[in-house]
Amino acid sequence: MFRRLHKTLSPSHCWCALFALVLAIPLSSPAVGKSHTSPIVIAHRGASGYLPEHTLEAKALAYGMRADFIEQDLVLSKDGHLIVTHDIYLDGVTDVASRFPERVRDDGHFYAIDFTLEELKQLRVSETFASHLGLQVPKYPERFPLWKSSFQLSTFEEELELIQGLNKSLGYNTGIYPEIKKPAFHRREGLDISRKVLEVLKQYGYINSQQKVFLQCFDAEELQHIHATLMPELDMDLPLVQLIAESQWGEKRIKRDGKWVNYDYDWMRTEKGLERIAQYASGIGPWYPMLLDSSDGAPAVNELTRKAHALGLKVHPYTFRADAGQLPANVTSFDGLLALYINQVSVDGLFTDHPDKVRAYLQQRENTSRSTKVTPTNQAPEDNYPKD
Repeated sequence: MFRRLHKTLSPSHCWCALFALVLAIPLSSPAVGKSHTSPIVIAHRGASGYLPEHTLEAKALAYGMRADFIEQDLVLSKDGHLIVTHDIYLDGVTDVASRFPERVRDDGHFYAIDFTLEELKQLRVSETFASHLGLQVPKYPERFPLWKSSFQLSTFEEELELIQGLNKSLGYNTGIYPEIKKPAFHRREGLDISRKVLEVLKQYGYINSQQKVFLQCFDAEELQHIHATLMPELDMDLPLVQLIAESQWGEKRIKRDGKWVNYDYDWMRTEKGLERIAQYASGIGPWYPMLLDSSDGAPAVNELTRKAHALGLKVHPYTFRADAGQLPANVTSFDGLLALYINQVSVDGLFTDHPDKVRAYLQQRENTSRSTKVTPTNQAPEDNYPKD
């Protein structure tokens, strides 16, 4: 493992990752906040609130912060390697525009699938940014500064080896939560990303629910294909999670009457839609505002979580961020947001850019529960927890 990582990481990368891990591990022990009622902590693109997303350094820091699962967004390179990056575009996280300016497509984007692994390894990775009037503007101004230090893209295999290596050396059992990005796009480009993802997962020992793994995707038809065809062919039975987007985001585009239109995700939040999802998936991953309705300006829990639970589906909403300006208007603190979704909505897991903050909240919640007077047996355990 270490010889392979050494080929892809400079000494500064190795020191950064190891130093981050050493600093972070004392935040908690393996048993912290792990009562049977605690939701799982899913590190969204790693500890992306602190280091550039999807870098190995961000994943090492998330591991040290004791996330239960670490997410990997996956796209394919031109030569068929699985690359861990959030989008099929490279524009907003790398220096691709200055390094390979001639490789831009007509839509103004640089696509990962147009580059070989060797070329992708030449790119520098930075904190997420947007280009405006010739300037690069950080998406989250208080996060890691743009273009400082040295980060690069990694392959899925490199990240799996990092997490499995840390599981061995530290004795923990941190899981993985890969997402197949835009499978229909990859198929139009002549590549089957879903089969490739499953083959790599099987190669590294992720075969069924006995291992700590969830496989997620926004594409319902692709997940059904994985469930009904690909996994039986490969003798696999992984828990699948149906991600739910707002239709206007354009997360999936389909052709209708010869025109490209946005896929309609609204069916997924209906009772019949959830019943359909339960036939091929083990959980749903909604945008967290989808789990609430607004009543006189105050948030009220809707029926989506309850109905999903009634069908045996886990509920893992995204994305909980503690940055300034990222809280809903009617929530005054990050802990207040967590309390709402953990204690009242009763989610089973949370995607977060700040796994340390979620873990600290769960630790405090656990401590409060332990110190609370024992209640009658007919009282719900949740009544012991503080309600913010």
